[in-house]
Amino acid sequence: MSDNSHLLSDAQMAEFIAHGYITVALDLPANFHREVFAQHEEVFEKEGNPGNNVLPRIPLVGEVFSAPIVQGALRSVVGDDYYLQPHRHPHYNPSKSKGQNMHQDGGKRWSHRTRYLLAFYYPQDTPIERGPSGIVPGSHYFSTPEGARISAEIPLVGAAGTVTIANYDLWHRQMPNHTEDNRYMVKFLFARMSEPQAPSWDNQQSTWPGVPAVLDGDGEELQKMYEQTWHWHCGRSMPPATNGHALTELLAALAADQERLGLAAAYALAAYGESAVEPLLERLADESEMTRHHAAYALSAIGAPAVQSLGKTLEEPNPVTRALAAEILGDIGLGAEAAIPALMRAAADAEVQVRLCAIEALGTVCQAAPTAVPALIEALADEDMQVRQKATLALARLGPWARDAVEALESVLEDENRYVRGDALHALERIGTADAKDTLIRHLMPARWCPLTSAASTF
Repeated sequence: MSDNSHLLSDAQMAEFIAHGYITVALDLPANFHREVFAQHEEVFEKEGNPGNNVLPRIPLVGEVFSAPIVQGALRSVVGDDYYLQPHRHPHYNPSKSKGQNMHQDGGKRWSHRTRYLLAFYYPQDTPIERGPSGIVPGSHYFSTPEGARISAEIPLVGAAGTVTIANYDLWHRQMPNHTEDNRYMVKFLFARMSEPQAPSWDNQQSTWPGVPAVLDGDGEELQKMYEQTWHWHCGRSMPPATNGHALTELLAALAADQERLGLAAAYALAAYGESAVEPLLERLADESEMTRHHAAYALSAIGAPAVQSLGKTLEEPNPVTRALAAEILGDIGLGAEAAIPALMRAAADAEVQVRLCAIEALGTVCQAAPTAVPALIEALADEDMQVRQKATLALARLGPWARDAVEALESVLEDENRYVRGDALHALERIGTADAKDTLIRHLMPARWCPLTSAASTF
């Protein structure tokens, strides 16, 4: 039985939505963190960075993510069946380092819906002098340094055992380490597997509780953006509301030079519902990528009334428009069920980017039926490794509905891409049939990693 006592409160969840991160302190003894730090020092000195193998190499780290307070935060934000992804990495900040530039991991995905997380664990006290991670509160909603206001950086200082759960798109960096001591931070990635249908935190109120301005100068218009995200996490659409702005005025503002103005216009346009869909679709072909993405935010926030038109847009001659239409449908998620046939056709599109977006969309839209499984099985044989990875993660999200994909998933367990392999294993686990479990065990037994084996001790 899950422990619900460590779920986030409404106030904490609202803070995560607006700020993009939440920090918790582990209830583990100080000598635990000292031992984790000592093992990092030893492994880095003798073997180098263990990268994705950090858990088998330093198994104590696994206890961090088994801690109820961490699991409660993760469940609150990305649901009870969240996925610890196969990429994880110990970040080494050596003495006298110069730090990094501010960045977003993996490039910016335009979606504002929380399907991916970062988690940072620090096994040593990390004052500002020792080079903590620097983050910019609220920056996960923005694609540009101007919009994110990266000059508003704050350091994630804390005692040993501090864990920060952060939105994947939060702007961050490694700050300079001015001390004589090394600093370690272990970063893990988590993914939402099921679209929200009800709050997964300790929810007591249905309406957006509001938060103070994240940064000086933030206006009321950003609260609409946060409110949309809150209602999505609750598994429902935001109630319609008037905003006092003319449709033509808001459509023009989508192309504003300032990203914050364009985003505010996008979320205000959602109040117009179906009447805003056609002019927004026209802007999906705009020369400006930012304008296209602002239109996408608006269409995603409008949701179900935009689905039929977005499905037709998947037939447009412009591949950029087709890909973005597929991406928006995937962002709408379960409410875009009517577009599943069109997305299945798009999963075989001649353009790689269209296939990528359509296949990922099928993993969020088609979670209540096996309809998309044949298209996803076909995608497992795609020549593009990113397409194969999207297909394995989509099948994992479908879980038991993907039982007919077991044989196809077994065929990619030796894929050249390590993440196709990792996601295929998780898909088999979530499918959960006897056949899937047998396939999983047959593959894992000979692949077992021995954490005691090293160059100094080979047997």
